[in-house]
This record gives sequence, structure tokens and C-alpha cells, in this order.
Amino acid sequence: MELLYWGNNGWGDEIFFASLVTIALAVCSYALGLILGLYIAMGKLYSNKIVKISLDGYTTVVRGIPELLVIYLLFFGGENIITQIASVFGYDGFINLPPFLIGVLAIGFISASYSAEVFRGSIKSVHKGQMEAGLSLCLSKDKIFDKITLPQAIRIAIPSLGNIWQLTLKDTALISVTGLAEIMRISRVATNSEREPFMFFIVAACIFLFLTSVSTKIQKIIEKKYNRSMVR
Repeated sequence: MELLYWGNNGWGDEIFFASLVTIALAVCSYALGLILGLYIAMGKLYSNKIVKISLDGYTTVVRGIPELLVIYLLFFGGENIITQIASVFGYDGFINLPPFLIGVLAIGFISASYSAEVFRGSIKSVHKGQMEAGLSLCLSKDKIFDKITLPQAIRIAIPSLGNIWQLTLKDTALISVTGLAEIMRISRVATNSEREPFMFFIVAACIFLFLTSVSTKIQKIIEKKYNRSMVR
């Protein structure tokens, strides 16, 4: 247990700060996924045919390939693409993206593909009579969506969005391949240094289990809040 002490003689402080990095990465990625997912869902439902086909292609491809492959493509290809774009404007150097940014973008894009389908299904599940009632009150389509459709869709989507958060949180472990000092990366470094893989990986598992357990309790509180107006 001395290897888990705080300070120069243990890995406790490194693991603690790595946990904070994991939480920050998960929160930023999930937020990006929610925002993109909502707009993608709206595009699938309300845009023209070309946009719908393009967005269908995005969600199909991202959900159809392994998450680790998405990270690799963005990690190795993203910097080259941005560098080539910058060269058009006269920049001759190579642009290195921070591992944290790559992680947020990669996991955010993955999360968005799943969130989009959740939002799309939730929006479609809102009874059309709700929209007709809004039109009868002379509300605009945007106002109907903001005040009537979206709040009800969010209530329906919360359980599924909670599952996506759990997946997003666990997907952060894959970002260790970029060198970001999150839980799995530090666990591997500590394992290679101390030759104690079982202990450090058990600690990592306990941290993830704690985070997912707390997330589940928070999700239940949110569900209860949004369902308190429903007739039982």
C-alpha cells in the first residue's frame, strides 16, 4: 500500500490528478456530444434530403467502427489535415494538437453519433398533438420546438443519455494511446515502474466503478426531477 501514498514515494497524487483529468475529459466530451447530437438529430428530422443522407452517413460510420479506430484516425490524421489547411494560408510548420483536445474531439464525436439517435427518437416520440396545440396558439415552429417539443423529448431521453454518459466515461480509458495522463495511462506507467500490474489496475477499476456509481445516483435524481410532473 505504500505505493499508493501521496508524495515522492507513492503514486497517490499522480492517480488523483489523473482521475481529475479523466473526469474533465468525460464532461467536455459528453457536453460536445450532446450539443452536436441535438443538432444532428434536428438535421435528420427537419433538413433537406442531402443533409439527412450526410448525417445518416456520419452516425452510421462512427457507430459502425471501433472507438479506438476513431481516436487513431483523429490522432494521426487530424494534425495532418489542420497542417495542410494552415499551409494554404502560408504557415509552413507542423501543428501539434494537445492530447486533451484530441480526446475531447474523438470521444465527443463518438458520443454525438449515439446522442443524435437518442434525441431523434425522443423528438419523434412526442405526440404530434402537442405541436398542433402550439400552432393553435399561434406559436412559431421554433417556439414550439423550444418550449414544447424539446423539454418533453429531454425527459424521454434522460435514461438513454445516462447510458451514453457511462459509455463516454469509460471510453476515456482509450485516450491513453495519445499519451494523455488520465487514469489508465498513469496506471500503466506505475505498473511498468513498480511491476505491480494487479494492484494498480485494481485501483483504476475501483475509481471507474466509483465514478459510474455516483453517476447512476445523479441520473436517478435527474430522472425524478423531470418526472415529478407526470401523473402516476
